[in-house]
Amino acid sequence: MRVLLIGANGYLGRFVADRLLADPAVQLTALGRGDDADVRFDLASGSPGALTRFLDAVHPGVVINCAGAIRGGARELTRQNTVAVATICEALRRSGCGARLVQIGCGAEYGPSQPGSSTAEDAVPRPGGPYGVSKLAATELVLGSGLDAVVLRVFSPAGPGTPAGSPLGRLAEGLRRAMQASDGELKLGGLGVQRDFIDVRDVARAVHAASLSAAQGVINIGSGRAVRLRDAAAVLARVAGYGGNLHELDGPPGPMRTAIGHPRTEPEHPAPVAYPYPDGCGSWQQADVRTARDRLGWRPRISLEESLADIWMEAACRI
Repeated sequence: MRVLLIGANGYLGRFVADRLLADPAVQLTALGRGDDADVRFDLASGSPGALTRFLDAVHPGVVINCAGAIRGGARELTRQNTVAVATICEALRRSGCGARLVQIGCGAEYGPSQPGSSTAEDAVPRPGGPYGVSKLAATELVLGSGLDAVVLRVFSPAGPGTPAGSPLGRLAEGLRRAMQASDGELKLGGLGVQRDFIDVRDVARAVHAASLSAAQGVINIGSGRAVRLRDAAAVLARVAGYGGNLHELDGPPGPMRTAIGHPRTEPEHPAPVAYPYPDGCGSWQQADVRTARDRLGWRPRISLEESLADIWMEAACRI
C-alpha cells in the first residue's frame, strides 16, 4: 500500500510515520515543508495543480494529513489548517489516483460541552476559538469533497514528544525546575479544567486503522475519560518523585500569576498569561469513542500514567 503522509515531522506525524514504517505492507512517502521530507511542498501556498501532478506520479492509495498549526492568529490558522486542506481536497479530486484521505481533526472543533457528558460525533460543533474554527472548516471541506475520506477528531494528545509549551509540558517543566532548585513548594494555577487525554501512540494506531478501513465521516479518538488537570499534576509529581507540596492557586491565573510554575518573586511588569487551555473548550471535554471501537476496531491501550511518565523522562533530560 502506497501512503503519502503530510506533516510527518509534526508532533502526531512522527508517531504516525513510525507506526506506518513498522508495517511491511506500507510504502511511505513524506511530504512537507522541511528539508528532510521526501518531497518539499507548502500546502498553504502551493497550488492544487502542482500537488495533483505529484499525486499522479506517486499514485498513493492513501493520503494522511497530519499537518497544521495550533498557535497563531486567525489568519495564519486559516492558512495552515483550512486553506491547506482545501488544496489537498482539490488536488485529490483532480488526480486519477483515487486515494483515500485520512484527515486529522481535533476535539476543539466541538467547543465547550456539558460537564459530565461524553461528546459523540453527532454533536453540533460550536468551537470557542479560532483554532477550533479553522479545524472545523477543514473538516467540512473534507466531508463535502465527495472523496473517500475520514476525519479523526483527536482530543488531547499526550505522551512522548509533548510540546514544552502545552499544559502537560508546562507542568513537567515546572516540576523539573522545582526539583532542580530543591524547592519544596510548587505553585500551580488554573488546574480545574478537565480534558480527555489520549497517548500519541494510540493516536498513531487509530490513524493506521483508519487508513486500512472503509469508514467515512467523523470518528472521535480519545480515551473516553475526562481527567482534571490537577489530578494529572499529582500523577506527574508522583512519577517524577517530587516530595514537595503542590500548592494550587485559586481561580484562573491572572496578570500576576503564571499558569504553571508560579515564581517566588513577581516581575515588576508581568505580561498577561493565557489560560492553561486556550482551546475554547471550557472546563470539560470527554469523548464518546464507541464509533472508533465499532468502525475501526480500535481501543486506547496506553494509560495516562505511562504517558505522563514519558513526558517526565523527556523533561528530566532537558538541560
